[in-house]
Amino acid sequence: MGQSLSEVARPPSKEEITAELAEKFARKCFEPLELYSFKDNFKSLADHQQDVRYLKEDTIARFLELPDILAVSPIIFHMLTYIGAFPFLQDAPVILGFEQMIMVVAIMTERYTKILSSVSDRRKLLFKSLAVYDRKLSEIEKHQSDARTSASHSNSHAPGFAIDEAGDDLDDEAIDDDELVLAALDSLDVNDAFKTGDLHSATTHGAMIPADNFRKLIMLLLLISPLDPQESLSAYANRVTGTELEELRATAENILSAFINVERSPGITYAQFSHTIPSNFPFLFNGFNPLFEHFLFSKNLDLSKRKDGSVSKAVDPALVLPPLLQDSGQIMNLNVLSQLSFFINGNELFRRLRLLYSGSEAGFSMGSFETKVFNWRAPTILLVSGSRLPDTPSSSGSEGMFNDSLPPKRFPNGSTPDRDRLVFGALVRQPWRHTHRECFGGEDMILFQLAPNHDVFPASSLNREYVAFAKPPTAHPGITIGCPHPKTAQSSRHESLRHLGPVSLVIDSGFEYGVFTHDYSSGGAFNTSTSRKYNFQERFQVEEIEVWGCGGDEEARIQRERWEWEAREAEARRRVNLGTGDIAADRALLEMAGLIGANRSGGSMA
Repeated sequence: MGQSLSEVARPPSKEEITAELAEKFARKCFEPLELYSFKDNFKSLADHQQDVRYLKEDTIARFLELPDILAVSPIIFHMLTYIGAFPFLQDAPVILGFEQMIMVVAIMTERYTKILSSVSDRRKLLFKSLAVYDRKLSEIEKHQSDARTSASHSNSHAPGFAIDEAGDDLDDEAIDDDELVLAALDSLDVNDAFKTGDLHSATTHGAMIPADNFRKLIMLLLLISPLDPQESLSAYANRVTGTELEELRATAENILSAFINVERSPGITYAQFSHTIPSNFPFLFNGFNPLFEHFLFSKNLDLSKRKDGSVSKAVDPALVLPPLLQDSGQIMNLNVLSQLSFFINGNELFRRLRLLYSGSEAGFSMGSFETKVFNWRAPTILLVSGSRLPDTPSSSGSEGMFNDSLPPKRFPNGSTPDRDRLVFGALVRQPWRHTHRECFGGEDMILFQLAPNHDVFPASSLNREYVAFAKPPTAHPGITIGCPHPKTAQSSRHESLRHLGPVSLVIDSGFEYGVFTHDYSSGGAFNTSTSRKYNFQERFQVEEIEVWGCGGDEEARIQRERWEWEAREAEARRRVNLGTGDIAADRALLEMAGLIGANRSGGSMA
């Protein structure tokens, strides 16, 4: 009774709320052994000044083993000092003390979903942790908005990116409060005053991720995408030296092109970020999870020791893991594999791919393709690389025949002339087969481009013209994805041109030439691009075709058994058709089958 009403109703301070939320994250998001390891790691890593214990940038970089050559440590540290301020993001940057690092690890590993189950997306928080704020950028955004409005009244069109198109102004989501922050405060039953006071941190106006920073981050994300929670990043040191580093940088450049044209824009706005990530890179940040789970495993914790003092023999899991990529290819490498994992779940890719067909090894023919691929009963990834054909096509030879089979080119190329190496592909989840009248495939297919621009075209439900594998007597044999099924030569005598789908990939029957079409104004079996909102077409000469099987030993065993069965059947047919060398035995067999004898000649057997 001695306490006043004001003392009873005193709202908690920010420090008290942060401490309570950190305690809740620690207790419900981490296992007891993980929390023990986290405390041990923090204690051994932390510097201290007076009574404050904290982690420095170089300490975190050494612990996570971030490669110096990538120059990504300042970017990561900038992210963490922002996320560490959670849920009061307006206080960022903060010193990374114990409670702040609890926030960082819970969010970067997505452990927060255990108590904030209604919120599963940290995308906006990650954007703001990477962004820089510039008052002049708001004026630039307004200028771009005015330019888009005036451009929308013009019928002419120049290729651009998502942000260059009308209708891509920052949507309501960009100015709303963070859903993740509100959910965290709701979980603590915090007064609404804290929910409405964080106006600066809730807005993305004037925010931009510098292109160079994002390029460096993409290189790191490519490197850590296959990482296991207890796997050392230093194990991938060979991927950041020499030609491997150059290939890593080139792959990052292809990915960056999905967000912006670096020659026209200095950085990535939230509109570009939020529109591009869901369709093109749903798993882009998954590598952060195992990387920051390193804080939850202490090297000082020896689980091999028993209560009686003896030591059990522990098996190092790194010694028994198969390689990330069991076979080598001219198109597929570790960087392409990581790039694929940004939109295909890594559980289907890492240590799961087998090279089924390579044109340079097995021969560029539909027959070789059929022999190597058709018996694989699990999903496959088709990759085709080539060089862009000149704008003035040849009128002779096989190139001339291919161009003559296509409708006149109406669309420009999809990228600048100096980037003429093209890589396209498709994820096909159904077994390959001959198609006679109807295509095969399903809505779980993905058509994509990997170079020089990264782009993903998910399957739609408008029609089912997914994949055709058509051999003669069709008028235009070959592999088509996203096109109407080719008609037979007899029914299409008056149709000399191929029918190209709105979003489609065509490879001719000789595996010499291909064409990719993107008609943004039309709909077909595959959705149009979310970043390149314009029409384009790429005609190219094929350099390599690869098919990779997604699966393990069981899928390989099934394929091997089918190969063996087909070989036995072929041998049986050969022995009947060509004879075994024993004329009497062959004659008796044919007489029992009713093919010779009883006034039937069957031809000479001598």
